Amino acid sequence: MSEPEIARRCSTCGVSIRQQAMFCPQCGAAISQPATTSEGVRDRVEKLRRVSSMVIDQAAYDPSLRFLLVAAALFLLFLVLLIISKVIG
Repeated sequence: MSEPEIARRCSTCGVSIRQQAMFCPQCGAAISQPATTSEGVRDRVEKLRRVSSMVIDQAAYDPSLRFLLVAAALFLLFLVLLIISKVIG
């Protein structure tokens, strides 16, 4: 079976790129060779942690972002309570 035409993502902007690409078609960043699976997962987890901490830090200063985060949390709480009521009832 042949490899998929779009096989990975740019580490800078996240756009899908082809396996043979040397540069990202969206942002122009040089594409490094793919890391091993455990290193790739570790890098993604670290990047996600940095992004989530930046969002939380920014929410402390931006009321609209804080509102969205609180609204999302309340919505998730509502869904959990709805599911629990359906299971129990």
